[in-house]
Amino acid sequence: MEVNLNSRYPNISRYGIFLAFVLICLALALSTPRFFTLSNLLIIGTQVSINALLAFGVTFVIITGGIDLSLGSMVAITGVVAALFAHPDTYPLAVPLFAGLGAGLLLGAFNGLVITKSKVPPFIVTLGTMTIGRGLALILSKGRPISNLSDSFNFIGGGNILGIPFPIVILVLAFIICAIILNKTVLGRYMYAVGGNEPAARASGINVSRVKMWVYSICGLLSAVGGILLTSRITTGQPNAGAGFELDAIAAAIIGGTSTSGGTGTMTGTLMGALLIGVISNSLDLLNVTSYYQQVVMGVIIIGAVVLDSAGKTGT
Repeated sequence: MEVNLNSRYPNISRYGIFLAFVLICLALALSTPRFFTLSNLLIIGTQVSINALLAFGVTFVIITGGIDLSLGSMVAITGVVAALFAHPDTYPLAVPLFAGLGAGLLLGAFNGLVITKSKVPPFIVTLGTMTIGRGLALILSKGRPISNLSDSFNFIGGGNILGIPFPIVILVLAFIICAIILNKTVLGRYMYAVGGNEPAARASGINVSRVKMWVYSICGLLSAVGGILLTSRITTGQPNAGAGFELDAIAAAIIGGTSTSGGTGTMTGTLMGALLIGVISNSLDLLNVTSYYQQVVMGVIIIGAVVLDSAGKTGT
């Protein structure tokens, strides 16, 4: 006998991630008193910011039924490009920012162009651009870190406003903008339509190729923001930066309720997914759990989220 979880418990899919987050936070607060200190909460927010930015971008992509495996490489190359123009007394701050953001936008648009024109699956295309991006980062940096960055550039990842780390400020602004795009614009409605039923969306007059171009371009732009934040935070442009970041971002989106089959997802859920990953990682650090076990825990959480998503839709 099949049981549809969404029909019997309609609030599970909507509020499950919030409930899980609250319960885990309460458990961690009881297990380690350092967890709920202001300094630790700000550390979590700063650590989460880059993954959340990437997760926002890939949420758009997954909602349309796609995937992007090149996020980590885009973090590396955009960081390197920005660092090349961020030396003191060389260019104003706007130059490295626009250079890095432009690189991310172009790479994202390239993904969208190849996917829409060649009809090659996004998994294959972005797997290729993942390698291309990493190679370009190594070429531009000549395989070495780019250091001696300006103080104004380093403020982006290391400064604060009224005691709030600047990466958290950027995260909040990005969340608001992405939520508006997804919930309040025509493009957002088209994303859900394309991911829910692409042939029907095309038959209804939606330019599916254009929607995908926008989606992958936005994803590349958000990856560039993450790349600039990381480069500023570590004060060097690292060609090997961002390795594995795409997996954490995809995990945050899936844990937050974005369906791997497309057509379903919210920015609030993705933010909660990223926060949940950050909280668990931080707490395991406080409890002196090695990174090896942390990877196992993350893997179990991802599988559990996908299983719950599948059970909630099809029933078992």
